[in-house]
Formats: sequence, C-alpha cells, structure tokens
Amino acid sequence: MNFPEKPGRRQVLKLSALTAAAALTSRFDVLAAPTKKVGLQLYTLRDDMGRDPVGTLKKVAQIGYKEVESFGYAGGKFFGKKPAEYAALLKDLGLSTPSGHYVTGKVMMKDEGSLINNWKRAVDDAAAIGQKYMVCAYLFPEERTKLDDYKKYVDLFNKSAEVCRAAGIQFAYHNHDFEFKALQGKVPYDVLLSGTDPKLVQLELDLYWATYAGQDPVALFKKHPGRFPLWHIKDMEKTPERAFAEVGTGSINFQRIFDARNIAGMTHYFVEQDVCKRPPLEAIAISFKNVQKLKV
Repeated sequence: MNFPEKPGRRQVLKLSALTAAAALTSRFDVLAAPTKKVGLQLYTLRDDMGRDPVGTLKKVAQIGYKEVESFGYAGGKFFGKKPAEYAALLKDLGLSTPSGHYVTGKVMMKDEGSLINNWKRAVDDAAAIGQKYMVCAYLFPEERTKLDDYKKYVDLFNKSAEVCRAAGIQFAYHNHDFEFKALQGKVPYDVLLSGTDPKLVQLELDLYWATYAGQDPVALFKKHPGRFPLWHIKDMEKTPERAFAEVGTGSINFQRIFDARNIAGMTHYFVEQDVCKRPPLEAIAISFKNVQKLKV
C-alpha cells in the first residue's frame, strides 16, 4: 500500500484509527487464546481402559491428545493405580488430567470417593494427580424422580464444592438431556444453575446432549456468561436417530460454538463419544484430526 508523502488530516486520522484497531485486535487475541491442548474423556475408551489402561493411554498420546479426563475413581485409585502411580504414568506419556468425573454415591454407595462417601479423600487424590476440576458426571434415574431431588442437589453441590475449593479445585456439573425436560413445571437445569453459587459450582456443557435437548449452547453461554469452563465435544449424525458421531462428521456447527468460547469462559474441551460404530480408538483419531481444523 502506497501513502502520499504528506497525508492530509483525514488520512492521518484514518491511519491512526487503523493502527489502534490493529493493536486492540492483537491484544484481544492474546488475552482470548484458549488452550490448544485437545482433551479426551476416557469413558469413550472404557472397554480398552478396562483391558489395558497403560497401552490404551499410550495410543491416546500417540494420536496427539494432551489432556485426559478421568472416570471411575474408586477406593483411592484411578484405573487401578494409586494417585502417585497414575500421575507418573501420565507424565511419562506427556499427558495431564485437568478434570475428572465422579458420582453422587446415592446409587453406587460402595464407590468410596463419591460426593456423599468420603468425598474429602477423592478431593485429596484429585489434587495429587493435578486435577483442577471435579465434575459430577451423571444423575441416575433413581436419583431424579421429582423436582425436590434437584433442589437437594443444589445443597449437595454447594457443600461438595466447598471441599473442592479448599483444595484449589473447581467443582462442576455435567449435563445430559434430561435436565432440560420440564419437571413439575420447572426445568431442572435452571434449578441447578439458579440455586448453586456461581463461584462454587460451574458447568461442563456436553454440546451433543444440550443440542439433542433442543438447546443452543451459544444462547446458554450468553444467559450464564463465564460459567462453562469445560465442554464435551461430540457430533450428531444427520439422521432421524441423531446418533453419536465423530467430531466434524455430523450436524453440529462447532466453529460457531468455539467462536463464543470467551463468553462461555471455556478453559478445556474434551472429545467424548458415548457409543462408537467403529473401534473407539479409530473414532477418537477422526475426532482429533477434525478438531485440528477448528479455530480454537
């Protein structure tokens, strides 16, 4: 671009404005940059992890994943390994585990390390392996038969989150579709969001399940800005069944959602596919490849 040697006042103002805008845009990009580390919720590989956790994690790392979200913690162990052993294994593979899934314990009462069963031990073990988020993963059907059940979870989540906060960990709740179905005239998800302390309880939004329930993730972000630091990304088949699909092969516009990451407050995202029609390791490799095409 060529400029006259002595630009007029209007040109000077225009150039100054462009320079300022460029500087502001550059600063915004730096501040807004989310993690480039693609995560995986290991539940996708539950059968493989059950047979060979070490070998499976090696394959996860070889695909290119950098973060994993745990599940199935019980009896002070992660996939049969004590916290120190599990942490060392992940480190050797170049992996980290910023988040983990846990249950209330109301149904799985024997699972030591649930929200109502030795939660402090679970929190201490999560801290030992470097987790910064502990997520209530699921409410079993028996745990959510009436609206009052959700009102009780408001108290349980707040109390569980207090224990987490004392250890420098953020508590969160992971949705499916049932939370968006009206129960006794109210939407359970709204009850959980409005009743829990935003500083104590945040959300891990499962983009598939929210979409399946007829929700717009971006609209949820705008309604509750900064409250969705964690996401599960899985796609939806373009079929009447709307089955699970590898990221980038279905109907969900992930780029539109990622463009709203700052409003959401997103810090980590995890590929997950509840059910795979091909070998799960192949499925997560496809998802990883397609996530690379997104601007995140």
